[in-house]
This record gives sequence, structure tokens and C-alpha cells, in this order.
Amino acid sequence: MSIYDIEVQTITGETQTLSTYKGKALLIVNTASACGLTPHYKGLQALYEQYQDKGLVVLGFPCNQFAGQEPGTNEEIQAFCELNYKVTFPLFDKIDVKGEHAHPLYTYLLSHTPEPYRTGEIEWNFVKFLVDPSGQVVKQYGARTEPADISSDIEAVLA
Repeated sequence: MSIYDIEVQTITGETQTLSTYKGKALLIVNTASACGLTPHYKGLQALYEQYQDKGLVVLGFPCNQFAGQEPGTNEEIQAFCELNYKVTFPLFDKIDVKGEHAHPLYTYLLSHTPEPYRTGEIEWNFVKFLVDPSGQVVKQYGARTEPADISSDIEAVLA
């Protein structure tokens, strides 16, 4: 099984596999709209705009597992992101990223991040995973890692 076999639901309810993004570098992030780190949306959008034409796609997966900081419906989440952060990168259905109901994508990401680039379990909102264009998980970044601090790694996988 590869990352491209994993099925996800878009924020508007369509089912797709990640094969939609085959050949692209991916920055996969668990997001929340009412978190102290919510301004990371701005940095994520900036990365998307900067590297989209070179092959990067940011994928946002809302999650309400951390202090109930993503309580909204998918429609509310999408509207919040568009209105407040002008988000144009793909957003997905709200999921669990840890525990017994963790989405298979996050189970895959955690089990395929190579040492020493695995920071451990998903500790909070806005943990980021970089996946290269061949579908290999390259690195996990902690929640507090600013999106701009990932630029050099993105450039390396796009080179």
C-alpha cells in the first residue's frame, strides 16, 4: 500500500484517493480554526502560493481532538478559512489524527516517517508532514514549526 491508495473525503463531501496528487510534493497538516496556532493558515497559504507552480500541494485536515479547537461543521470551517486566511489549498473532512479512530492517512504518515525525522505522536494542531513527489514521507514537523521554516525542505524535494 502507498500513500496514494488512501481514501479521503474532501471538505465538500467527495471521496477521492490521494492518487489525485501523485507526482506532487505534499504538505499534510492537521488544522483547527480556534487555536493559538490558527495563524499558521496564513503561512501555509503563502507556501502554497509560492510553490504551487513548482509542484507543491498543501492538504489541510481539520481535527477537533485538541481542546475542541475545531468545533465547526465542514461548511463553517471552509468559510472561516476562505474569509480569514484566503485559503485556496485543498481542505478535507474533519478527521481524528490519533487514537483508536485515527484516520488511515495519519496512521500511515506516522508509521512511514523515517528516523530521525519523526517527532512522535501528533501532539497538537498544525503538525506538518512533508511527502516527496514519489510518495515517500520525508519529515514530520512539530505543531509550533512555522510554515516558512519548511521552505528549504520543500525546495529540496522539488529540486
